[in-house]
Amino acid sequence: MSRELEEKPKREKPSVQIKDKLNLTIEEAAAYSNIGINRIDVLAKQPNCPFVLYIGRKKLIKRKEFEKYLEKVIEL
Repeated sequence: MSRELEEKPKREKPSVQIKDKLNLTIEEAAAYSNIGINRIDVLAKQPNCPFVLYIGRKKLIKRKEFEKYLEKVIEL
């Protein structure tokens, strides 16, 4: 059997715009909010942070909760 027949076509990841995502990576949240990656990481490490979602060791930012948090705070 030739090697060409054995290879499966690669699946492309669907492209979703940040504004349409439910959860963001810290890098995406930084680009979305114009707040630095390190600052968002520090905020996400706070106990009972309302906008962080842990999936194992991975941290995601709940976009809507993050927006609500930013609307309430005056200073970061």
